[in-house]
Amino acid sequence: MSCIQSHYPPEHTLCFGCGPANPAGLHIQTHWDGEQGICRFTPKPEHMAYGGVVYGGLIACLMDCHSIATAIAAAYQAEGRTLESLPRINMVTGNLNVTYKAPTPIDGELLLTARVSETGPKKTLVECELLAGGKVTAVGKVLGIRFEPKE
Repeated sequence: MSCIQSHYPPEHTLCFGCGPANPAGLHIQTHWDGEQGICRFTPKPEHMAYGGVVYGGLIACLMDCHSIATAIAAAYQAEGRTLESLPRINMVTGNLNVTYKAPTPIDGELLLTARVSETGPKKTLVECELLAGGKVTAVGKVLGIRFEPKE
């Protein structure tokens, strides 16, 4: 499974959540296995809300970037194309909804899994789960909107 973000064009590498060229970013990596996107992230002390709990905004950011990358990978697959093929598939977030099920402890690796639940020519709905220590602590739904960037 290759990292989806490693196939992004240079102009997309500055994203705070997943951009490899953003020195202050999170540098998350989404790996597509043909059915779901998988992301592992270990929070740092500066990602804390209080008392050993991950900041909810960080969780939303992780779900946003991971779900959009999953939507992009699924779109390429649905079209029978590789991630390197042109024209590039681009998506932005149309809607992000996160439900926090339990406090997410900051002292270990987080696992995010994302699956496409609905797809169309311009919109893709992705459902995401965040697990900490094997327990689901947050779930999300992200609507990806396909667009053609202006040159």
